[in-house]
Amino acid sequence: MIFGDGKRIPVSLCPMLQLGQYQELTILRETDPGLFLGDEEGNEVLLPNRYKPDSFNEGDTLRVFVYLDNEERPVATTDEPYITLNEFAYLECSAVNKFGAFMDWGMVKQLFVPFKEQARPMKKGSWYIVYLYLDEVTQRLVGTSKTNRFLDNSTLTVAKYDEVDIMITHITDKGANAIVNGKYKGLIYIDDIFEDLRTGDRLKAFVKKVRTDNKIDLVLHSPGYRSIEPNAQYVYEELSAAGGFLPFHDKSDPDTIKNELGLSKKSFKKAIGSLYKDKKIKINEDGIELI
Repeated sequence: MIFGDGKRIPVSLCPMLQLGQYQELTILRETDPGLFLGDEEGNEVLLPNRYKPDSFNEGDTLRVFVYLDNEERPVATTDEPYITLNEFAYLECSAVNKFGAFMDWGMVKQLFVPFKEQARPMKKGSWYIVYLYLDEVTQRLVGTSKTNRFLDNSTLTVAKYDEVDIMITHITDKGANAIVNGKYKGLIYIDDIFEDLRTGDRLKAFVKKVRTDNKIDLVLHSPGYRSIEPNAQYVYEELSAAGGFLPFHDKSDPDTIKNELGLSKKSFKKAIGSLYKDKKIKINEDGIELI
């Protein structure tokens, strides 16, 4: 931090603004390098000229992101990072040196991930799920791909049928693993996946079940009696696109249904059952037909 006398004080010795977060700060004064902004506790930070608004007055408030520049000084910016403090993001590794890896997080200064914080050695050009935290010793923002320690299912604030925000972390034969509400681990079982999912995808999902060991089962459509059959609309649209007839019915081969519609036979039968009940289709021996 730079005080009025021009002296630079090590960041670890300064009263600290909230690094890694957006803040509403007040314009205090204009100087040659830029605008000095302040908070209610008397902390000050520079907003360099490159981020200065076209018009402003002292006393105006600006929404800025605060982090450390290349000289380890707090600096404000109007750039928007891909990740903020205590959050997860899917980031690309842009460089690796003898100290660790550097991630592109949308800022001038790249995010450092030390070797000790890498779940597996990072490579330039590869993408990784990264968590951003503040190192309490150095007071620096640090990235880590060892994300499991920041997820804890021991105490849950979600329940069956709740809508949640998820980010896909990796795909296995069992299904798609996900971070739930930025706090918990969850899984979409392979039989409940009917669309292309990839690591880093951010989606809305629903809690299908909370198991006795607090593992969370997820689905991408609202489950159970609280939902209108989610695949019924999809089948209806496929029927419309095909001219009102599809050569599938409740006795069709499961693999054929999966290959042609991307649905399990169980989901397909529920969908056409819902459409039949609503008098939208006829179920014939050779297929289903729009009414």
